[in-house]
Amino acid sequence: MATLPNPLPRLASLGLHLPPGGLVAATDQGPWHEPLLWLADDRATSEGWAEFRRTAPPVGLIPVVIDVGAGHDGPELWELMPGEMSYPGDHDPEEVLEDLWDELAQEDADWPGLAAAGDAEGTGAAEDPESVADDIVDSLLADGSPLKDPRLALVPARRSADIPAAIGWSGPVNHEDDTGRLSAVLRSWEDRFGIRVVTLGFDTLLVSVGNPPTTLAEAEALAAEHLAFCPDNLWQSSDSTIAAYAENQLLNQPAWYFWWD
Repeated sequence: MATLPNPLPRLASLGLHLPPGGLVAATDQGPWHEPLLWLADDRATSEGWAEFRRTAPPVGLIPVVIDVGAGHDGPELWELMPGEMSYPGDHDPEEVLEDLWDELAQEDADWPGLAAAGDAEGTGAAEDPESVADDIVDSLLADGSPLKDPRLALVPARRSADIPAAIGWSGPVNHEDDTGRLSAVLRSWEDRFGIRVVTLGFDTLLVSVGNPPTTLAEAEALAAEHLAFCPDNLWQSSDSTIAAYAENQLLNQPAWYFWWD
């Protein structure tokens, strides 16, 4: 695996316009040998997100919104475990999903395979993934946002899907303790559905979706992947069946939300 240089130790020299904030290197295994992310001190703004989205990726950093106000404080106390995470590119996403599907005791059905990408030629034509991510962040940072205390963060990562693994995020640990495997699935969703990781909480993840499924059949095929990826989304929801979840949470939806108990 080729490891990219971490730009965070030389953050001050990268020419970014940074609000007050600091580097985070605290993990469940003690101080990490290099910073895992930079985190702003103050509440995120749409203007700050737009600035980071324009200027950070060219220097090897990907912006994400971190919710530090949902009762679990900030990532310094999130039990980050970067030493336990594999590299997403080392995994086949379909093999990951099939393994997780087979581990679900309630699922007697055979793994149905990966869903096809949404029909970009249909009524829900694909949109630019970055523009959709901007729109979702704008809505999340508006008045009445469900986020308790959103902060802007910068993560050294190849792509948006790698953010959870790059910081050693352990939010799904009760379901999958190697977040690199889940980031491999997120990479596949980037390629097929134009997703971008836009927010992380202690055990929550929200992605924007540039090319969501536009037919119920497509959405139901994708719902099986979501069940394997995050069973609590269905098992602890009023949309507890594949059909209901597909229709209400996936069909033409510009964002997907995940949480692990």
